Formats: sequence, C-alpha cells, structure tokens
Amino acid sequence: MPPSSRRPALLVGIALAVLLAGCGAEAAGQSPTETSSAGRSAAPLPPVFYVDPGGAAGWQVTEWEREGRAEEAATLRRISTRPTARWLVGDSETVTEEVSDFLAGAKRSGQTPVLVTHNLPERDCGRQGSGGAESAEAYQDWIRRVARGVQGRPVMVIMEPGAVPDAVDRCVDDVEERLGLLRDAVAVLSSTGSAQVYLDAGHPAWIKDTDRLAAALGQAGVADADGFALNVANFIGTPQNVSYGHRISDALGGTATFVIDTSRNGKGPYPRETVRSAPSWCNPPGRALGADPTTDTGLDRVDALLWIKYPGESDGACRPGEPESGVWWPEYALGLAERAG
Repeated sequence: MPPSSRRPALLVGIALAVLLAGCGAEAAGQSPTETSSAGRSAAPLPPVFYVDPGGAAGWQVTEWEREGRAEEAATLRRISTRPTARWLVGDSETVTEEVSDFLAGAKRSGQTPVLVTHNLPERDCGRQGSGGAESAEAYQDWIRRVARGVQGRPVMVIMEPGAVPDAVDRCVDDVEERLGLLRDAVAVLSSTGSAQVYLDAGHPAWIKDTDRLAAALGQAGVADADGFALNVANFIGTPQNVSYGHRISDALGGTATFVIDTSRNGKGPYPRETVRSAPSWCNPPGRALGADPTTDTGLDRVDALLWIKYPGESDGACRPGEPESGVWWPEYALGLAERAG
C-alpha cells in the first residue's frame, strides 16, 4: 500500500492516542502526573534498575563455571550482575505477554525495568539487521500491544533507536509518516501513566546539525516524552555525549533531559572508520564496558546512564566469523569485561 493511502489511518491513530493520553492514567489506576517544562513526566521510578536473571551473560557464567573456567566466569559477572535493557523487535502475538512478564519480574525485585522498542517500518535503513513492522498500521497495533503489557507498572522506554536521525538523513521513504508514527507511539506509551519515554536521538558522530535534529525530535513528540536518548549501541565517550546532549537540549529550549548508553563506551570509539573493510561501529575490537547504570549521574540534564545495548550481543555479521545482529557472542563479551576499568 503506498504511503499516501496509509496516512489517513495514521492520523486517526494519532488523534486517538492524544485522547487516550488524557485519560490513560486514570484507566491504569494511577493519579495524573504533573507536566514539567521539559515535557510530560510519569510517576517516579524505583531508583535501582532491573537486573534480568535470564540474561545471556548469566547463562554463560553458569556454563563456564561448570566447565571449570572460574576466572573467566568471574570476569563475565561484570555483565551478568548489571542491569540491561530488554529489546522488543516484533512478534505482535506475544509482545504484550513479554512486556508483562518482564515488568512483573522487575516489580517483584522492586527495580525499574528498561525496554527498547525497535520495530518501526524500515527500521534499519539498509544497515546490519532487518525487520520491522510491515506497515504503519501494523506498527500502531504493535505499540498498543506493548502499552497493554505495561498495566500501570513503572518502566523506562527507549524509543526506536536510529529512527529520528534516519528521518533527518531522509533514508526512509516517507519522513512525515515516520515522525507521525513516533509521535503516536509517544502518546500511546505516555497514556499508561507509568512509562517514562525517551526518544532516541543518535550520537555525536551522526547528525552534526543539532538544530535540524531538535526540529525532527519536536515533530516526533519529544515535548510529550520525558526526554531523548543518546549513544544507543554505540561507543562514544560520556563527556562527548553530554556536550552533544546539551546542544540538542538548548535547541529544544534548554530544559529537555536525556539518558546515555554507556554499555560499551569505556574506551571510546574505534579510532578509524573501518576495521578490515567493515564499519567500525560494528563489533570494533579493543572496546570496554562503560560506567554502571545509575540515575545518580551528577551530570547536568542527564537523567540516567544506562546499558541499553546488551554487552556481548553482536552488532552484525560485518566480518567473517562474526555472529548475526543480536546474537550472543561470549568471546566479545569477555573482552569488553576484561578491559573495563
């Protein structure tokens, strides 16, 4: 179906989401929250992020201990004992249950779960990985299924890594539709009354024109979100991301806050653009884990440092012998942990 024939349904969905946003808190049994100068704010989250006991690093630690690799297992605990995000990449039939189960585990632990939505149509613009919803309508249905899984429980959501920078780069067929889908998704998740939503804004080495990026974030609904996210699945150092985030925040009026993915930025990015003819953003050698996840950042306008990318999951099969995107790679994970400060 061509983009022009999809847009009426998309606009109806956006209007419905805006109406739902006004009453969603009561529907979830929550009292309405106040709106700050930086945008909507959900109820306060528990201060400690959720450590998923089912993470791949935990399984690997157990396996290595069984094999007598005690030293390596102990090193890998630097990952298995840290809170990481759960990525949602599709499967409309099961996503509500997946979200609900993940949040239930976090609630039992008294911790804050972090989710990543990554299912927009054309989500990867030809980079490593593939997938995404087949249409705008399919994505709108999927994001509503995600929201149903929240059920009024606290959660932090990182929305659609790369989606806004890709729109600025105009690598998607219909930029207006892309930004409209994001605006709709912000409204739908905000209507839960308990989700804190951060729109992804890329990283300092991607979109240099922060005014253009801020304008796109505005069209995508950042004023109704809790802020934006930086450095997702990338390696750029925290100081550079803070400076870049301040420039974006200033372009948005100076009050917008943000979160930073520090999962693999302990030694910064690879110093060259390629590694053996493949892009250096994909499984670069010699990298390290970054600062632990925390809300006590001590940094102006930085709400949290997070491990959004799961350390040790491949960025893609960029070179011979490297796993496909999202596949657990224990040797790479061990290297990240060994080089951590």
